[in-house]
Amino acid sequence: MLTITQALHEQIVAHARKDHPDEACGVVAGPAGSDRPERFIPMLNAAMSPTFYEFDSGDLLRLYRDMDDRDEEPVVVYHSHTATEAYPSRTDISYANEPGAHYVLVSTADTDGLGDFQFRSFRIVDGEVSEEEVRIVEAY
Repeated sequence: MLTITQALHEQIVAHARKDHPDEACGVVAGPAGSDRPERFIPMLNAAMSPTFYEFDSGDLLRLYRDMDDRDEEPVVVYHSHTATEAYPSRTDISYANEPGAHYVLVSTADTDGLGDFQFRSFRIVDGEVSEEEVRIVEAY
């Protein structure tokens, strides 16, 4: 289960809405080994595409160095889908290289009639996708 604060949830959704119609992407870092997302880090989608996201390699290197200096790890890796449901695509699955991370997808399309976005979390390990519950809390 992903437990995330209301503030972080709102920041991820706001980033997805702001970058629409392109996919948004980013990371929420947390203390190493804690499974607690704390620090919101929006990234630039270097692909600038409505159907694909890609972290800039230089930005990604700086991000990992910064997290290492802070004794953090990527607890959440998120991106948005602009025209499809919030479910990992084959490309998303092939690029998922953080087995301990929660992969959050936000859809900015109303694909289920329940509103203008979906917020879902998945674990992706060795190409296997499993959806997990999301619990939104005021604070940890």
